[in-house]
Amino acid sequence: MKKLIRITTVPSSLRSLLKGQHRFMSDYFEVIGVSGKGDALDEVKQNEGIRTHVVEMTRTITPFKDLKATYQLYKFFKKERPFIVHTHTPKAGTVGMLAAKLAGVPHRLHTIAGLPLLEASGSKRKLLDVVEKFTYSCATFILPNSHGLEKIIIDNNYAKPSKLKVIGNGSSNGIDTSHYDATLVSEEKKEALKEELHIKENDIVFIFIGRLVKDKGINELVGAYNKLSKKNLNTKLILVGYKENNLDPLLPVTETIITENKQILAVGLQKDIRPYVAISHALTFASYREGFPNVVLQAGCMGLPCIVSNINGCNEIIEQNTNGLIVPVKDEKALVKAMEFMISHPQKRKQMATVARAHIVERFEQQFVWNEILKTYKSLEQ
Repeated sequence: MKKLIRITTVPSSLRSLLKGQHRFMSDYFEVIGVSGKGDALDEVKQNEGIRTHVVEMTRTITPFKDLKATYQLYKFFKKERPFIVHTHTPKAGTVGMLAAKLAGVPHRLHTIAGLPLLEASGSKRKLLDVVEKFTYSCATFILPNSHGLEKIIIDNNYAKPSKLKVIGNGSSNGIDTSHYDATLVSEEKKEALKEELHIKENDIVFIFIGRLVKDKGINELVGAYNKLSKKNLNTKLILVGYKENNLDPLLPVTETIITENKQILAVGLQKDIRPYVAISHALTFASYREGFPNVVLQAGCMGLPCIVSNINGCNEIIEQNTNGLIVPVKDEKALVKAMEFMISHPQKRKQMATVARAHIVERFEQQFVWNEILKTYKSLEQ
């Protein structure tokens, strides 16, 4: 059986971004997962039934550590002689594609699930542009996980169009529609959670799920909701996720509002987001940049209309006034208006909710995405 090596920078990405896919691909390839060490890597080994290997990688610019990771990967590839090396996340892509090229791996695939460099400027942007082009030059195939990302890559001359391919309708892993189903959350569970969070029966609940960082539009979202909540006392905003103060801190004023506004409920990272989605009325996702946002897929699959920023990925899942609302990026006023619309137009909101799940099931079912990736792998054998 030919070997397929999948690499992410940190183990939680290998566990969550590609959940279930490793086991599926094991029927066709000998799959090996590579990332930094951690409990999540042990979970991948156990849950997916694949072999794993540790190579420490950083998420920041660290030339010496990056060279060390490249050398370790090169040695590992020489020993394993894989047919395909497939990388995800920026740093794993750079060191993984270089090491795979040096080791003579015939098929080197890199998935792009967002471009952090789009928010950089000046000399840092120039450096990141060079690194991005270098990564793509070492790969034999680049897989942007949305059509919008594909266009950005072409517009920035990072790679030739012939080297690019979007899998299916977008997404890196699709969505398990049988798992993200609102009917699986019992009324008892919902009532208990509402009581715990002091959510009243007539409250309209907005929810954000993801990292609580600047790039996810949290400063604008919290600012917008703070204004809205003063006029709309029967509302709540649930923030599900963790902060990354060392990499992408929030503004001090945002931190203060989150602490002081009692209508904002910061519940931290949750292993199962479904109960929180089930008690909400709309997702608010004001991100600056994405690849193909899983959170929008998950919320939509559970019947939630979504307010999203007008960026690639988001505007490929949400259709204006059909299954949600699209607002300009970094526009606090537009966010306020969109949330007000969801409050004052309950019928339209419910209509969007009924469309939301069917739209996701039709286009982004996990099994469909997995089979499309498998087709891409199999085409390399010809």
